[in-house]
Amino acid sequence: MTAATPRTSFLPVLTMLFALLAMPSSFAAAAAPEESTDLAGDAIRLAQANPPNRKFVDGVMTTIPMKFSAQDTYTSPQQYRDILEGIPNLDWTPNYLSETRTLKSMASNVIFRRDIWGLEFSFKPVRMIEVGVPQPSGKLQKKLVWYMVYKVTNTGNPLRHVPVKDQYDNVKFEVQQIDDLPSAPIRFFPRFVLESKDTKQKKEYLDRIIPAAIEKIAERETGGSKLYNSVEISRFDIPVSTPEKDNSIWGVVTWEDVDPDTDFFSIYIDGLTNAFSFEDADENYDASSNPLSYRQYKQKTLKLNFWRPGDRLDENEREIRLGSPGEVDYEWIFR
Repeated sequence: MTAATPRTSFLPVLTMLFALLAMPSSFAAAAAPEESTDLAGDAIRLAQANPPNRKFVDGVMTTIPMKFSAQDTYTSPQQYRDILEGIPNLDWTPNYLSETRTLKSMASNVIFRRDIWGLEFSFKPVRMIEVGVPQPSGKLQKKLVWYMVYKVTNTGNPLRHVPVKDQYDNVKFEVQQIDDLPSAPIRFFPRFVLESKDTKQKKEYLDRIIPAAIEKIAERETGGSKLYNSVEISRFDIPVSTPEKDNSIWGVVTWEDVDPDTDFFSIYIDGLTNAFSFEDADENYDASSNPLSYRQYKQKTLKLNFWRPGDRLDENEREIRLGSPGEVDYEWIFR
């Protein structure tokens, strides 16, 4: 017993020594998950191309190129009412400057300039599929789901206002398409609205995420490759595609409970560009209130027109056609 006592007295010391030696590796092990988490976060933010597992024949996909317009890069000269009516005592006469250099004069003739980017949109025909959709009761209900498979492509080359000097050193702005600018990472925050135009009451349907339908749609349309829904697709930065590498990402949009009497309908797609317009309502203007209470913003939106010459009985996806009699197939509008 007496001889064993000295040996056991070293145990706490050895335990502490091993603990001290193990601390750096413990810290490294603790830091590793954070580093891997950051790398995983970067991977999540950068979209991974998800091409279909099968090739499509020519004519299956319809591509709508982004329509860049110089008019989208600026707002025509107008009064900056937030300054003119929100700041008091702007009337004064300068002694050494031109009156055009006063705040009141400059705020009376303002041009708002901005860079414009856009995404190319391609889509397959609008189709239908019958799936069991979970209900609040926990049971499945068979429903006819309308859907559209699409892809978005970042082609780069955004529009930018570039200052240019003339021979008299006067600065003017020219709208140019910047070839060497890879446009900041673009995310697609889609908003799809299906609007029926010929029913007794005009109806609009927002897209619904239906997990039970997406897997079946992927098997049918792309051979089982991943299709992002409207929420998943907004998580990613979309890299610029080049002739050597296609970074397009594929998604699907679904609608349910569409009126079977619908013959003419349009699909509005927001989020393909950052172009917008705005105007102030004179009667609602109040310098002390929130600008959104009197300022109306409209976003540049792609409108697709469709025609379905059928009836409510035996709905058939083959009846859905791009374009409507007397209307264009698609157009860009502010909405």
